[in-house]
Amino acid sequence: MVGSIAAIGAGLAVIGAGLGIGQVGGKAMEGIARQPEAASKIQTAMIIAAALIEGAALFAIVVSLMGL
Repeated sequence: MVGSIAAIGAGLAVIGAGLGIGQVGGKAMEGIARQPEAASKIQTAMIIAAALIEGAALFAIVVSLMGL
């Protein structure tokens, strides 16, 4: 029973990370479309934000699997 709850927690963390990265990528593309000259700054900020989201998701997965 505990293993299935941990799997649900890990799945929710991955879904949340996917949604977050999708939002970041979409907003970055909108920003680049509005201001093409700022593309490099927007891209750098987008990559940093995506890495932070991935780190938080990995942390959530590890915490959910520690309950096993």
